[in-house]
Amino acid sequence: MALKCGIVGLPNVGKSTIFNALTNAKAQAANFPFCTIEPNIGVITVPDERLVRLTELVVPEKVQPTTVEIVDIAGLVKGASKGEGLGNQFLGNIRETDAILHVVRCFDDPNVIHVDGSVNPVRDKEIIDIELQLKDLDTVEKSIGKYEKQAKAGDKQAQVAYDLLKQFKEVLEEGKSARVIKTGEEHASILKQINLLTVKPVLYVCNVDEASAKNGNAFVEQLKEAVKDEVRK
Repeated sequence: MALKCGIVGLPNVGKSTIFNALTNAKAQAANFPFCTIEPNIGVITVPDERLVRLTELVVPEKVQPTTVEIVDIAGLVKGASKGEGLGNQFLGNIRETDAILHVVRCFDDPNVIHVDGSVNPVRDKEIIDIELQLKDLDTVEKSIGKYEKQAKAGDKQAQVAYDLLKQFKEVLEEGKSARVIKTGEEHASILKQINLLTVKPVLYVCNVDEASAKNGNAFVEQLKEAVKDEVRK
C-alpha cells in the first residue's frame, strides 16, 4: 500500500502549485483562496538506487518501485475545527493520510493574495496547528470517558489507552501537537482507532520566491526557529 501524504496549509499559499510540481499533474492553481475544493490526488514513484542495483543482480521479471500518493487538500482557515470554511470536510481529508506536508508561504509579493493580508510564516503555521490540535482535543475528550470506565473495571488494555489519552489531552491543552508524546507498539490499536491529526509526521515546506530557492530568506529562518523543538520526547 502506498504511503499517503496530504498537502495542507492556509488558502492560496501554493499547495496546488507544489502538488503539480511533485506529481507532474495539472491541478488548477490560481491567485485566490479556495481554488481547490475537492482534493486532487497524484501518485509518484520513489527513486531508489538500491532497487536499480538489485535489479541488475537478480534480473526479476518485474520491478515495482515504492510509490507515494500525494493529496492536495483545500486550504484550512481559522475556525476549521468548528466547521468554518468547510473545515470538517477538509479535516476529514487530512485524517485519511499517513503524513502531512505543511506548505507555508515564505515570500512577499503584493500581487499574490494572502488571506490574512500579510506574510507571517510563524503565524500561518500556528493557525493550522491550532485547528488540528483543537480537533484532536475534541476527539480525545470524546474518547477518554469510555476508556476510564473500562480501566476502572480492571481492563488492562483500557488502562493503557486511558493513560495515553490523558497524556494527549495534557499536551493538546498546552497548545502542542500529539506527536510530541512517545508511543510504542502497545499503543498501536488505540492510535489507529482515534486516528489523531497531530500524531501524523509533518514535513514543513517553505514556498519561497525564485531568488531564495537556494539559500532561503528571513521568512524561512523564522519558520526554522519556530519548529526547531518539534521533536518527540
